[in-house]
Parts: sequence; C-alpha cells; structure tokens
Amino acid sequence: MDLLMMIRNVVLSCALVFTGTVFSSQIFANPFSNQNQAEKQWVGQPAPAFKLQDQNGKWHSLSDYAGKWIVLYFYPKDNSPGCTQEANQFKALYPQFLKSNAAVLGVSLDDVQSHQKFSEKLGLNFPILSDDNHQLAEKIGIVRNLGIVKIAKRESFLIDPKGTIVYHYTSVNTQTHADEVLKDLKRFQSK
Repeated sequence: MDLLMMIRNVVLSCALVFTGTVFSSQIFANPFSNQNQAEKQWVGQPAPAFKLQDQNGKWHSLSDYAGKWIVLYFYPKDNSPGCTQEANQFKALYPQFLKSNAAVLGVSLDDVQSHQKFSEKLGLNFPILSDDNHQLAEKIGIVRNLGIVKIAKRESFLIDPKGTIVYHYTSVNTQTHADEVLKDLKRFQSK
C-alpha cells in the first residue's frame, strides 16, 4: 500500500511539474523574463561557427554558406510526430527556399545513423545535421535536459548572407513554421 502511494505521488508530481513547465513557459510567458532577454540577445549577433555531419556523413560548417541566407532550425527528436511534420513542411517548401538563395539546415542531438533513417523515411531534400555532442546547441543555449536524456529545444534562426542572425524563432508551430520562415526571409530580402 505504501509503495502504491509513493508511485502515485511521484506520478502526480511529475505531471504537475510538466504541466507547470508547459504553461509557464509557453502560455504565461513573462515578457521581462531572463529567457526573453536571452532570446533577443542573438538577433544582430554573428551566428556561432559550427562543423557538423549531415545524414550522409558530409561535413557542414557555417563558412560553407557564406553569401547565402541560412535557416537553421533545431528540433527535439527524429521520428517524433511534431518533428516529422516540421521536416515535411520544410521539404515541401525547400525549392522556394533555394530560389530565395537560402539553405535549410535541420539540427537535432540525434546521431548520423538516426538522421539517415529519418531522412530516408521522409525523403528529405535538405541536410539535417547531427549535433550529438551538443556543440552548437549548447553555444546557443537551447539544450533541454530531461534527466538522463538531452534534446534540443524547437527553435530556429534566420541568418543573413553576412552570417548575422536576423531572427530567432522561439515559439514554433510545426504546421506553419516553414511557411512563416519563408515569408520572413522574403520580407528581410526586400529591405
């Protein structure tokens, strides 16, 4: 009986912590919080350098894309429903990004093999980079620690051809994000 009560209490505590985290960070966000200040700190700053492998084992670095716009979108986990939806949205709009002189780079903390399977399953036409050592995600401050597992937060960065971050997306709707980024890209290009 005592063991059942302990398990029940742990489950309820976890549910409350999770619910509180979701509500406090997404619905009732304080516009003056340190998190919002951290989000804004990247706009106008040079994008951090990186060297990461894609799903085919090819290395990519920021300097490879000099003179191009870059959409650097982070997602939590290969093959999860939201990440699959977001990747499919970018896949569908990828030709339009190319016409706009923009590279699309997906990034998660999954390894190259996981990315390869995910990419093959979806038929992705753009690179997804493995940040399995958390090199880039930690530089940007978007690693979420879930106990023994770490994932990247679902955030994106729009980087101009000079390598400067012009927009940081912290609230991402997986159904509309790729379209939103494409519209913003065109808006920034018309300035």
